[in-house]
Amino acid sequence: MEIYQLEILRELGTLGSVTAVAESLHVTPSAVSQQLSALQRGFRAPLTRRDGRTLVLTEAGHALARAGTGVIEAMAAAAGAVEAFEQEPAGIVTVSGFHSASQAIFGGLLGELRGVEAAPDLRLSDEDVAQEEFPLLTASYDLVIAHRLEHSPPWPEAGLRVIRLAQEPLDIALPVGHPLTDRDHLTPSDVAGEAWVTSRAGYSPDDLLGAIAAVADRSVKVVHRINDYGSVASIVATGDAIGMVPRYTVGSALAGLVLRPLQGVNATRAIDLLTRPETLHRRSVQVTVTALRTAMDRLVSAGEARR
Repeated sequence: MEIYQLEILRELGTLGSVTAVAESLHVTPSAVSQQLSALQRGFRAPLTRRDGRTLVLTEAGHALARAGTGVIEAMAAAAGAVEAFEQEPAGIVTVSGFHSASQAIFGGLLGELRGVEAAPDLRLSDEDVAQEEFPLLTASYDLVIAHRLEHSPPWPEAGLRVIRLAQEPLDIALPVGHPLTDRDHLTPSDVAGEAWVTSRAGYSPDDLLGAIAAVADRSVKVVHRINDYGSVASIVATGDAIGMVPRYTVGSALAGLVLRPLQGVNATRAIDLLTRPETLHRRSVQVTVTALRTAMDRLVSAGEARR
């Protein structure tokens, strides 16, 4: 049994197919199958089974994958100890962020690292996925900036580390001159009768709009479905519809709008950093996490100052 074989087994459990594992690890599907066969020879219980044309883990395979995570982490800790001893931040760190966060925080992150001696070499990407798909991105990126509504199911615990960056309210966005701007806060009953611009299904604004409709006990009129908050802000500014936007991570796109907090519905999302346990042992990743926290703190302070 080798570490690489345990890594392949874990990736199969996470990604769900030999092809996806091969793409993630930049090897051929045949190489993945060979390593799984070699691993199987050390166990009597089957580790994988066929589900149609797809190879999936058995219960024994899942048990070994969970146990193997600790082994992988221990090996990474040993490598990290050597790296820390040498005091050399190592190489490339890949970071993914959902769209509004990447637009708001990537510039600040690069700015924070500019003053760090021997700073990590960042590779930045944006990935806008539904909440349940964010943990899967840790197979492709060292650090994943993700969001989750506070009342929604928590992130999975197995093989994942979660670092809280911020708790961000989603406020009601109104055009200047709208009658509701006279109020300090709004309730579901106040806004349910308005025309709305919201996200596609499966994303935070649409989930919250469903909660607004339930609390107000009436259907809501959705006229536009757009995921990009900059586009949402431009539509709200015309007076065609109202919407919901994050308080901190939209920034200058909110110019000309009036934001009001929503009461009666928990309209707060967590902005979290997701990563594999072994990844955090790399000093370069630790430096990047510190810089991300500082950049996010600056965004929160700026957002509160705008209110």
